[in-house]
Amino acid sequence: MSAWTSALRTHYRWIIVAAGGALGCVAIGGLFSLPVFLRPIAQDTGWSTTGISTAMTFAFLALALGSIGWGSLSDRVGPRAVVLAGSLLLSAGLALASLATSLVAFQLLFGVVVGVSAAAIFAPLMACVTGWFDTRRSLAVSLVSAGMGMAPMTMSPLAAWLVQAHDWRTALQIIAALVAAVMVPLALLVRRPPALAQAAASTAVPEAATGPAMSVVQAVRSAPFLILVLTSFLTCATHSGPIFHTVSYAVTCGIPLMAAVSIYSLEGLAGMGGRLVFGLLGDRYGAARVLVLALLAQALVVLGYVAARELSTFYTVAALFGFTYAGVMPLFAVIARENFPLRMMGTVIGGTTMASSLGMALGPVLGGLIYDAYSSYAWLFIGAFALGIGSFVAALAFMRLPRRRMMAAA
Repeated sequence: MSAWTSALRTHYRWIIVAAGGALGCVAIGGLFSLPVFLRPIAQDTGWSTTGISTAMTFAFLALALGSIGWGSLSDRVGPRAVVLAGSLLLSAGLALASLATSLVAFQLLFGVVVGVSAAAIFAPLMACVTGWFDTRRSLAVSLVSAGMGMAPMTMSPLAAWLVQAHDWRTALQIIAALVAAVMVPLALLVRRPPALAQAAASTAVPEAATGPAMSVVQAVRSAPFLILVLTSFLTCATHSGPIFHTVSYAVTCGIPLMAAVSIYSLEGLAGMGGRLVFGLLGDRYGAARVLVLALLAQALVVLGYVAARELSTFYTVAALFGFTYAGVMPLFAVIARENFPLRMMGTVIGGTTMASSLGMALGPVLGGLIYDAYSSYAWLFIGAFALGIGSFVAALAFMRLPRRRMMAAA
């Protein structure tokens, strides 16, 4: 590697991290604007809480199906084209959803179009960042994830302010314009990792000297991949309902909308700290070991919402919950990179993202059904606790895999 190439890799990788964090912030902010718009949409249209929440479930299902597809495509054509296409599609989806005149149309436009476009951002970016870093990988991935975690502190308050100054349709159109203005230029900064760029330009097979290469089919059938997929699903199923319904739950407890949104924002702020702390701990003690402990903490903390009634209690639980649930997510990408070849990172991370998105799809609709049936969210948090214990047990199973089998994939 020449001195110029080495310098480029050293410095440009942090540009990738910064661009990835900003892209994730705006994309996740656009997707998660729906919890803020939930009650204004219901009051304006007469659509049910469950029906509107189902749009978010559709979004996560579309994100799940799109993740492995976009991830595999990024392995072939590179992440920049995929992220650029996703940015344009996301803006269009939000704008079209604002024009929907029926619940079904809104569910399809916000759910399917926005969900598929968001899938083009997360998995390709995470795969790209893991390829740019040989050291400090957990920290780099956590910084990108921290950027995504800024959405509750930036995009959610913006959405709340817009919906108080305008009707929800106009507010959603403004967010759609912001998505295009910010994300398209940033997508042009994304580059394929140098190792993959060199391999694409060469006819040599880089793994020939080290033995037979692992195929994608072998990877997705391997025990590490299957357990990662299960753990990812259960982890996101644990926190999806509490995340989505925090604002509505607080409002039902008599807390004003802007104060309820501030609870959501505090989760995001605490999540930034969790991502950075767990990223540093992952570099020091191992991502898998840190993941196990963090999942146990997430399961225990989510029960705190059952007792929350006052704003101060909400703040306390939200800070702890945001710190734990956000901190665990970057570790999945790091573990994937430690156990699978770089050339299939888009596919592998896309697979785990697919599983996590399916988990995220459960919370919004189940929370809506629980509230419509019981006029209470208590069983939502109790169920989340049970799912959290399941994710902890699944992560323990990953730790018990024979080390030689896990390392053989790297």
